[in-house]
Amino acid sequence: MKKIFLLSLSLGLFACGENGNTKAQETETTPENDTVQKISVVTIPEEQLTTAEYEYEVVVPGLDIAWGMDFLPDGSMLITEKSGELIHFKNGQKQQVQGAPEVYNRGQGGFLDVALSPNYQSDGWIYFTYASSAGEGEGGNTELMRAKLENNQLTNKEVLYKAVPNSTRGQHFGSRIDFDNEGHLYFSIGDRGDRDVNPQDLTRDGGKVYRLNLDGSIPQDNPYVGVSGAKEAVFSYGHRNPQGMIFNSDTNEIWVHEHGPQGGDEINVVKKGANYGWPLVSYGINYDGTSFTDETSGPDFEDPIYYWVPSIAPSGFAHVTSDKYPDLKGDILVGSLKFQYVEHLTLDGKKVTAREKILENIGRVRDVVQSPDGHIYVSVEGKGIVKILPKQ
Repeated sequence: MKKIFLLSLSLGLFACGENGNTKAQETETTPENDTVQKISVVTIPEEQLTTAEYEYEVVVPGLDIAWGMDFLPDGSMLITEKSGELIHFKNGQKQQVQGAPEVYNRGQGGFLDVALSPNYQSDGWIYFTYASSAGEGEGGNTELMRAKLENNQLTNKEVLYKAVPNSTRGQHFGSRIDFDNEGHLYFSIGDRGDRDVNPQDLTRDGGKVYRLNLDGSIPQDNPYVGVSGAKEAVFSYGHRNPQGMIFNSDTNEIWVHEHGPQGGDEINVVKKGANYGWPLVSYGINYDGTSFTDETSGPDFEDPIYYWVPSIAPSGFAHVTSDKYPDLKGDILVGSLKFQYVEHLTLDGKKVTAREKILENIGRVRDVVQSPDGHIYVSVEGKGIVKILPKQ
């Protein structure tokens, strides 16, 4: 795939998760390797969105914006509050963990994701992303840290990556964390509201998915290792603001979903060195209804496997592998901030074939996680964390 560097584009700045047209579109894409089966770009219009009835119970009440969560081996839960608190929920009680990182709480920035190491039983590492004001310049940018939890205190804290430059803009910090099964950590950073510069410039942070080894070192097979001036931690680029990330164990791939502008939220299969085109191609439009690009695809860009028009403002992402939910198993769940439900997308391989709402009108959904015991938990802003109850 051809790599391009663009320092500036004559395009305006706008935010995510707004309405657009509802016309369904489907196009064929040609992968870099012509022997790979073509994957259709799909959207399913709102009139085909069905509703499924699931009951839930509130497990952790009294939270404001619980941005991320993960589960310790004893079944207790670590929860990040966007404002900066790290909460350990155990035996029905919330305790504030001491020594949490200092966060830059502005706009969409704050304490973001939390994820236990895939080797947690042996290494004890916990990974966090958050907006940080560390470094030169006013404002902040996304930072990745790992630490250990001892006696309700974070210890052995190590900053593994800090994006630059700092900015006082409040948009598009990302950021989710996940792992493949080969010892790599992936995390996302949004374009930081500087779409004209960051996403298409490999010498700058922002608008990227990054890949590191678990100790924070850069894998030598990353696509831009040795490329002069490039950020060697970058694995893919041309992203807008990914706030959902999963390792799809059925396909052995990292998938992300990301906010579009007005229309054009996307699900992308993350590929080494791929350019996802933002802002040169998009299914979204400007807020005034005008188009900022006439292109939805191009030979230099990797197409999404799915997009939403209108935007649902996606946050949180889960690949369901649990036997507790037979109707959901093998499919994906996406939280909707804008429309306040969890969206169930039925998969046939990498193609989305149906969509339905569950937990309709529950509130702004920030995160969706399948726990080690197979239950699905959902973070709802202003409500707390709820557990979806399997159907009897």
